Amino acid sequence: MKKLLSIMLILVMTVSLFAGCKSETSTKEDNKTSAKDNKAEEESKEPKANESENKVAGELEGEITFWHSFTQGPRLEVIQATADKFMEENPKVNITIETFSWGDFYTKWTTGLASGNVPDMSTALPGHAVEMMDADALVSVDDLIDDIGRDKFSEAALSEGKKDGVCYSLPLYSHAQVMWYRKDLLESAGLEVPTTWAELAEAAKALTKDGVYGCSFPCGSGDMMATRFLNYYVRSGGGSLLKEGLKADFTSDLAIDGINFWVDIYKNCSPQDSVNYGVLDQANLYYQGKTAFDFNSGFQISGVKANSPDLVDQIDCAPLPKINADDPDYGAETSNIPMVVWANSKHPEICKAFIEKLYEPETYTKFLAATPVGMLPAITGISDTETYQSNPTVQKFENAEKVIEKAVTLGTAIGFEHGPSVQAGLLTSQGVLEEMFQKIITNGEDVEKAAQEAEDKMNEIFSSVQ
Repeated sequence: MKKLLSIMLILVMTVSLFAGCKSETSTKEDNKTSAKDNKAEEESKEPKANESENKVAGELEGEITFWHSFTQGPRLEVIQATADKFMEENPKVNITIETFSWGDFYTKWTTGLASGNVPDMSTALPGHAVEMMDADALVSVDDLIDDIGRDKFSEAALSEGKKDGVCYSLPLYSHAQVMWYRKDLLESAGLEVPTTWAELAEAAKALTKDGVYGCSFPCGSGDMMATRFLNYYVRSGGGSLLKEGLKADFTSDLAIDGINFWVDIYKNCSPQDSVNYGVLDQANLYYQGKTAFDFNSGFQISGVKANSPDLVDQIDCAPLPKINADDPDYGAETSNIPMVVWANSKHPEICKAFIEKLYEPETYTKFLAATPVGMLPAITGISDTETYQSNPTVQKFENAEKVIEKAVTLGTAIGFEHGPSVQAGLLTSQGVLEEMFQKIITNGEDVEKAAQEAEDKMNEIFSSVQ
């Protein structure tokens, strides 16, 4: 109950997010064994009590709801097609699919937790999964991981969803944040690809002309973008936005330098409106050829291809900048996007069977191909297959994929430098740093004063879950 009350208290302090959802339905079959369910005998319609784990299960039957945040067309279509196939194979199963932006999803599940208005299964962000585990809202997926093949997953990725030695999530795909740039703009200005933050600032300012912004800095209150960008800088100096004791650390010399860096970028080479930008606003600038530099994952490729196909040959990525050129390589943010099964589900066996279907090689490769290079395989044995390697985008952006793959191995989710924690999830979901940057940019508040206020506010939020 204490954990549930903490979640609700956190929700009261959560920044408002934009609502939106989309529903679709589908079905499918599998003959997976489940120790958690009371199986029904098809002919007699009488339930069997105390089924043995070793007894082969009957056909799947029941309805489940699946929430996911794959709102872009190709990914959404692959998920729906897989659900349709699953229901065709399992005619007594019905899967209702609803899609939400990540921000809307966070609001939806935290508000629904107390009333039980949560799905049977869902995607999540790593920080979300930790909060869900803390609220005892999930069931173990160790059996599912073993069925798929535990040795196929990265232990680091599995550890993000582990509590007391039990896995409550499994990664569906991975990606990492890197620096994207326009090759043509750099070449025409006689500039090299920046390797340090100082070089980036110089190049971005030089390229802010003729309707192009050198680099946009987003800090809209409905998203986590300012937190993400400040984290890049702090991680490049070997720091963290969380101290060892899981307290916020926004006032270190490194953090203050990072705040000043991004404020300078905003003032000199970012659109004024970016003070209110969220992730899609920011990405759209690069997709449309309006920024020379941006920070994102391989999702940039499909975005540019859809919006400005004539620019596809002019984009590439590089590792995130360093403070000094000879500093060690680092990764600032790796995302292993997890799948979870909710504790309130009446049919966890259906959820797990459907999730296992998503990892079947043919289905999984189609899913990854919906956003090639944007979604990297979370299991082994896929990226080296002919089907995966023959994808034209994978071939064209071979360098980008290598840069991102290396960043994946070097980074963690934001705040996970000290291991998975509720505090890390709250760091990105509460909008505290976004509010801080808005005070500095819009109200002219002193940087150190604003940073201290933000740090105090974040630690007050943290205290609600300790």
